[in-house]
Amino acid sequence: MSESAEQTGIALDALGDWRGGGGCGTWRSEHIGRSVIVMGWVDVRRDHGGIVFVDLRDRTGLLQIVLDPADGAGAHERAHALRSEWVVAARGRIAARPRETVNSELPTGEIELRVEEVRVLSMARVLPFPLGEAHEANEALRARYRYLDLRRPRMLRNLTARHCVTAAIRALLDDEGFIDVETPILTRSTPEGARDYLVPSRVTPGSVYALPQSPQLFKQILMVAGLERYYQIVRCFRDEDLRADRQPEFTQVDLEMSFIGADEVMAVTERILVAGARAVGTEVPQIPFPRMTYAEATRRFGTDRPDTRFGLELVDLSAEMGASQARVLAEAVAKGGMVGGIVVDDGSRFSRSQLDELVEWSKTVGAKGLAWIRSTPEGWQSPLAKFFAEGERTAIEGHSGLRQGGVLFLVAGPRKLAGSVLGQLRLRLGAMLGLVPHERNNYLWVTDFPLFEHSEEDGRLVAVHHPFTAPCDEDLGRLESDPLDVRAVAYDVVLNGVELGGGSIRIHRPDIQARVFAALGINDAEQSEKFGFLLDALSFGAPPHGGLALGLDRLCMLWLGEHSIRDVIAFPKTQKAHCAMSEAPSVPSEQQLRELGIRMRQAEKVKPES
Repeated sequence: MSESAEQTGIALDALGDWRGGGGCGTWRSEHIGRSVIVMGWVDVRRDHGGIVFVDLRDRTGLLQIVLDPADGAGAHERAHALRSEWVVAARGRIAARPRETVNSELPTGEIELRVEEVRVLSMARVLPFPLGEAHEANEALRARYRYLDLRRPRMLRNLTARHCVTAAIRALLDDEGFIDVETPILTRSTPEGARDYLVPSRVTPGSVYALPQSPQLFKQILMVAGLERYYQIVRCFRDEDLRADRQPEFTQVDLEMSFIGADEVMAVTERILVAGARAVGTEVPQIPFPRMTYAEATRRFGTDRPDTRFGLELVDLSAEMGASQARVLAEAVAKGGMVGGIVVDDGSRFSRSQLDELVEWSKTVGAKGLAWIRSTPEGWQSPLAKFFAEGERTAIEGHSGLRQGGVLFLVAGPRKLAGSVLGQLRLRLGAMLGLVPHERNNYLWVTDFPLFEHSEEDGRLVAVHHPFTAPCDEDLGRLESDPLDVRAVAYDVVLNGVELGGGSIRIHRPDIQARVFAALGINDAEQSEKFGFLLDALSFGAPPHGGLALGLDRLCMLWLGEHSIRDVIAFPKTQKAHCAMSEAPSVPSEQQLRELGIRMRQAEKVKPES
């Protein structure tokens, strides 16, 4: 509980006529002799008996205030009762610090405030965790007391930097002729790859709104409406499993342009990233960014978002392994899969126990196992060595680049799965061996994605991005005959192996949109029900258009060197989509449910995470 006035001997003061006091961190030596009022939180109090020193803090920084009976007897008397995180106001005169007490590491370190009068505006309970940089509180505790967590210098820096990024992006897009347009938050559900958050309608019983996963359809409608250049820094919602770089509600920089191609969208995006990086003081990228096709990225790195800061590229050894006596490898190739590998030149860095640990780890990411071959002066050391003749070993070494002293890691299975496991293995090996140069940022465009892929759940054809992505003109003839061979005019921007965002040129012709819907098995009735307003709009003269969305939270996380986007969002959710501070979500009252025409099958109070 908060200490009472009787317990402290201090009565709380009114702000009175002391409004608009200057920021604690804004004063400098040129202000010496000036009478000022400052307000903030008590960061540190040092009571030396005769004189009390207080570091007063607000979001502009720290200022040392000195409460000396020679300057103000009443202020000095009250200073003995001040405690950490009390909110106070002080009036006095800016003075130079004695030379021996100057703090060169503090922007206000050459001066101090000689206090003539102090007012206590509010008191604070003992904090549940320290706010200093040297202390890292339990994350659950930080989430419960988020308002205290946000007082910490690191969190304040993060939110200030995020503001600078968004301000720079807005300024750039304003200069380039984009118009900021808000799109609806309450809309209808459309298939976009994740589950929707639904909002029941009271005035239309039995119907629901959906919170938008993105403004995709609306920004296309704005292009049909003739706005030509739209942007929005917009809140989006997806009901999906969470992780360190994913939240149920997130912010993206959304843009759309008319009468352009992919090159123009990518160029604008590069300028956005340059402006944002410059605003936050991180490494400014060189433009234009390198480009790599989806096919090349997955072949060389096993992923469509490769970290290109280090090597360890994948090699396809299916031809050599398909004819081998190693049954598990040969069968994978015979079934249309692959055997892929990664070579580490210095195999001596791996003990046998580490190799065994990697084999077990591979099973946690979907592989049936991981094989390895160590090349030594005495020959191959491997459980597989007996299955290969001398000539086969020579061929494998020649193709893979395996040299004496090195280790070849092998994964066999369906092509997509094997590539994914190898891509994750590459990242794990890079971290284990210290190969990742964390001081460097590599930006990359990945282009020419497939338009379609098979769903992992039921095998049906689904859109890789969304069903409004334009096919490459030269692939249109294969849309019905060989849809999996059709490429999309789509592009993702990647930073150090993390996808920052992506976009595409959209379908602006109703006939092509109808063909894509048909390939996805969406019949005429379903097209009309779910996308009727878009199809109608396209029939009234739609310009060629395209755009992109950047994940603002993820971008700020990477630029600021954080490991979780929760540290760049003011009020994030936990990994169970729970707000520990407000205890959302909550159970609705019976009256609310009756008004909405809803009956809950089970309603248990949401318990805060420990």
